[in-house]
This record gives sequence, structure tokens and C-alpha cells, in this order.
Amino acid sequence: MDGTDALSISVIGDLANIERAAWDALANPPDQPFDPFLSWDFLRSLEESGCASAAKGWQPAHLLACDARGAVVGAMPLYAKDHSYGEYVFDHAWADALQRTGGRYYPKLQCAVPFTPVPGRRILTADAVVESALARAAVGLAQRAEASSVHITFAERELAERLAPLGYQTRVGLQYHWFNRGYGCFADFLAELSSQKRKTIRRERERASEGLRIRRLTGADLKQRDWDFFFRCYMDTGSRKWGSPYLNREFFDLLGARMSERCVLFVAEEADGTPLAAALNLIGGEALYGRYWGRIADVPFLHFELCYYQAIELAIEMGLQRVEAGAQGEHKLARGYLPVETYSAHWIAHEGLRNAVRHYLRQETPAIVEEAEMLTAHAPFKQTE
Repeated sequence: MDGTDALSISVIGDLANIERAAWDALANPPDQPFDPFLSWDFLRSLEESGCASAAKGWQPAHLLACDARGAVVGAMPLYAKDHSYGEYVFDHAWADALQRTGGRYYPKLQCAVPFTPVPGRRILTADAVVESALARAAVGLAQRAEASSVHITFAERELAERLAPLGYQTRVGLQYHWFNRGYGCFADFLAELSSQKRKTIRRERERASEGLRIRRLTGADLKQRDWDFFFRCYMDTGSRKWGSPYLNREFFDLLGARMSERCVLFVAEEADGTPLAAALNLIGGEALYGRYWGRIADVPFLHFELCYYQAIELAIEMGLQRVEAGAQGEHKLARGYLPVETYSAHWIAHEGLRNAVRHYLRQETPAIVEEAEMLTAHAPFKQTE
């Protein structure tokens, strides 16, 4: 595309207003690994269930770019927010700073997959001109709506770099991912660890599975009773971690109906079939994504078994390149998950806050990079590597 003159950009407040095929052609084109979280099915399920809605402080305001013929050539999943929950890139201190000076931080605009700290594409187009136009349109929308800022979270590093000339500031974070080095089985992975770490993992797996059976359910094998039990686990964990869980039962019903072939549920059961714990994963084109876990009884090391070791085994079997087990968690390092930098881009209207954030990021970013290097040096792999 030669320029922006032929482009028109509109805002849609409901993903139902764009055809599923048109959205998915942008979100998951054939030359990109499949990202389940960007799919129409996943995002629409969040909206249809009311989880991503104005009532919950996640008002959809997606941007669509159309060419002169009216064909959709780009999109940006965008939400107007009146709080900072469910994002996993924490800006509470920025909000407090602006509000202490008499400013107003909310509403703000958030380009993200709600409640999902998974890095991926955020401006959905292969055209650099369209990408720039959408990023500028988000700023224009923020200005018209008197929003304080635009935040593009868990973006690709390259996108954050391209947006810097448009006034977006780059922020770096850390996650822990497991990488498949062409292993044929779990034992091959263990063989690359130091002797002490190898023994620790074997001991943890033995303790976690004593007297239990672990089932792996996907597609048609996922029955209503399995979703019932998983949701019970999810509510228990969510209530303890966040006070009020972000997702409701209707969302998981829709997810199961639309994306069951992309869902894998690990369920730990007693010998009589009584379920004790469950972990839900989604399958992508290159990665297995660990999303939610919960239990109704405490079993030593069962969290590690269901969330980390079972996921590694499945990724090896499927030939997936990595396992992404969600936000935070330095305990993942001892289990073969390595620190990975994540990126976000932030446009801020208020000059004083913008300058303060720039100063803050100049201090925070080197510290994050240094932490990643230090953690990598303490990875459990053999020192010869």
C-alpha cells in the first residue's frame, strides 16, 4: 500500500460486527504460527460471556483498517479501560502519580488479549503503512476520548521498536519459557540438566503421582463434568489470587464449544476416580500455553507436575518449540524454564507523566536485562552448556 489516503479506520465495539473469517485472516495468516488467543473464537468468547465488557471495565473498541474497496486490511484489538486489572504489566504507580498531581489516568486504551499474559502479534497486518496508521489511530482515539494513554502489552519486540518514532515508549518485562531442543522424550530433557536438578525433578514427579492417575483430555474427550470440575478449581485459585476471578463459567462453555481441539486439560485423580486438581492449556502453532490451574486438595508437587512437567511431555510429543507457562514465577527456573524478555509499548498524553515514565524506564530496563542474564546463568542445565 503506497499511503494512507486510501485507508479508512473505524472503531467497532463488538467483535460480532466483523466476520469471523475476515478477523482470523488477519489474526492468524498462513505465514504465521497459529495464536489461539488472537482468534475470533477466543476474543469473541470473552466479549459474549461478558468478561471483556464495559461492565467489567474492558469496553471493546477494536480498530479496523479498510482499503479503498472496503476490504479489511488491518486490525488492532483494543479496549477502553477504567482500571488496570487483568493486564499483568503493572502501571498502578503511573496511575497514582498522575492522580496525585490532579490528573486523570482513566480511561486509558489497552491493546491486548484480556487476562492473558501471552506475547504475540498486536497490530494485525503485514503492511507497514497500515500498521503505522493503526498505531496513530489509537493515539487519535485516545485524544478524542480524553484517555490518558495507549498501552500495547505483550507485543513483539520488533513492533515496540517500530512504534518508538510515533511516541510509544518501550517497557521490558520477564517471563519463563521452556524450550524444546529437539528432545525425543522427557528423559532426553532431564539428561541435559545437572545431576542434582535431575534427581530433584524425578523425586518431585514421584511424590506428585503417588496413588494418583493423571488424565490428558482434549477435543471430544472433554466432557461437561470435566469443565465443571476445572471451573471449580479455577474459582478456588482465582478467589485466592485476585479476590474476584476474571473469567466466568459461560466463557469456558464457549471456549469448549468453539476451541475444544485447542484445549488440553490435565486432571489428577485418585484411584477411585475422584478428581483433585486440573490444569488447562491451549495449543498454538509453535507453543503450548499453560493458562489456569487449581486444586481442591493439597498434594506435594502436584502443581509442578500438572503445570510444568506434563506440559513439557506434551510439547515434546507434539513437536512444539516451547511451553509458555504464564506470568512471573522464578520457581520455574529450577524446572528448566528460562527467562525471556517481554515487551510493551506505551503512549502517554500528559507531558509530565510521559517524561517521568521515560526516566523510570531508563532505570528499570537495564535492571530487567541484568536480572535475565543473572537468572540464565543459574539455569539448571549442565555447566558445559
